[in-house]
Formats: sequence, structure tokens, C-alpha cells
Amino acid sequence: MRIVATRRLPGPAWDELLDVELLEEWPPAEPLPGVEVLIEVIARVSEAELDLLPDLRLVANYGVGYDPVDVAACRARGVAVTNTPGVLDAAVADLTLALILATRRNVVAADRFVREGRWRGDWARPEIVGRDLSGSRLGLVGFGRIGQAVARRAEAFGMEVVFHRRSEGLPLDELVATSDVVSLHVPLTAETRGLISRERLALLRDGATLVNTARGGVVDEDALVEELVSGRISAGLDVFADEPRVPEALRDLPNVVLTPHVASATTETRAAMTRIVVDNVLAYLAGEPLLTPVDR
Repeated sequence: MRIVATRRLPGPAWDELLDVELLEEWPPAEPLPGVEVLIEVIARVSEAELDLLPDLRLVANYGVGYDPVDVAACRARGVAVTNTPGVLDAAVADLTLALILATRRNVVAADRFVREGRWRGDWARPEIVGRDLSGSRLGLVGFGRIGQAVARRAEAFGMEVVFHRRSEGLPLDELVATSDVVSLHVPLTAETRGLISRERLALLRDGATLVNTARGGVVDEDALVEELVSGRISAGLDVFADEPRVPEALRDLPNVVLTPHVASATTETRAAMTRIVVDNVLAYLAGEPLLTPVDR
């Protein structure tokens, strides 16, 4: 039996897996017979890739989001899919608050102001004057574990928190139109792709901030770029529609803070994610129930 991985994972748990083959390219150029386990990191796994792994039985996804994996196609072929839920919540919530602070308080612009030698004691320059978090309204789109972790942090800053999800909370259009900050915490699915559409972006009040640590495809990125270029709103973006491509128009805008999909990128969190991946693989090898199957 063969175990292959699209890359080595961080943390000590990785060393518990023996004889893992690291793939030089994904998808592989030729079929890989005998491969029963694929450990993947943001790698597309669709019908075409599954055809190259005819003996596959487990896709161990490194991350809580598994939108690149065609779960239905895997199910039809008897291939289980796992992910790494739970251990990312705090790290993603922390970065969400960091992006809110960075955008609302113009932290990056102020840092650049100092580094470029433009500070002459004129502390009231418009480009470095921000907005209070205390007393402002945070609208959370999605209210699962991560959304709730963001809410707890935001409330500690004195923000009023409202939320939208399918079963409860504010109607989405009302939340978008009445929030000072809108933060996205939904998975990318057929239902949520383009959820924050051009029409919904237009509902954002002048001076509002959009924060996205979920998936780039949840937002109409072209429309978002237009809104940001206009200067009407600001944004903190950790994810993009076609990663690692970032729209060129965003790179020099002072009203956007950009990070390279690092919401879960802490030493402790990444090691914990690896622990779950390894435990799922070991469970499969032992013929035991998987810990975190995504298709229960």
C-alpha cells in the first residue's frame, strides 16, 4: 500500500507516518497504482485526479475547508475524505481581529508613513486617522465555531455583534447594510459562491469594512476591486478567488490590508492540524473509524 502527499506537513506528528512519498507535482503526470491514501494541501481532487489514483481510499485534507475536493465524486468511488476542524478556530479568529484592527485603525498605512520618513509630528494626517472599534457594529456572515470565536473577541473590544446564518440571525441584506464591519465565516459551496455579490457590496455603507478569512470565491472579486478602487469602503483580505493570484489593482491601495491565506498559520495550530491528519491516516491503516470524516 502506498501513501502519497502533495507536501510535507509541519509538526512532530508527521514523523509517525512511515514511507510517505512526497509528490513532485500535482496532479501526477502518470497514474499511480497502489496509492490508497492521499494527504493533500489545497490541491484539487476531482474526477480527473481520481482517475490517476485508481486504488485510492482516503483523501486526508489539511485544513478545515475542503472545497477543492469533489466529495461527491469521492463518495461514488468509495473514497473517504477527512479534514481538520476545531483546532483552527482561535487562530482564524485572531487573524480576523487583526485585520479588523489593521483596517479600522489604518495600522499598515501608519507603519508605511513612519518607514518612508514622512512623520513630522503631524499625527492628525487623514490617511492615518482611524475609526473606533468600541461602539461599532460587527456583522458576522456565518456563525459556526470560528464566527462565535470572532464574536467573543469583538465583544471584548466593545463592538456590537450581529450575525447571519441560514437558520437564524439578521437577514443578510440587512446585516450588510447596517454593519460597520462585515466579516465572512462561511465555507465555499454552491450556495455561498458569490454570496457577497455586486448588489450586496453596494449595500455596504460608506466607510464600512469587509473582512474575508473564509474563501475568496464567497465574494464577487471584480465588484469588490471596483468598490475598493473607488475608496468608498476598506477591506482586510486573507483569501482570494484564484490563489495565489491577487488582483493587481489592490496592491497599492491604502484602504486594503492583504495577507497570503495565513489565518491558520501559527506554529501551534499547524502542528495540531497535522496531528489530526496523521490520526486519520493511522485510523484508516488500523481499520478503525476515521476521526473527522467530512461526509458523515
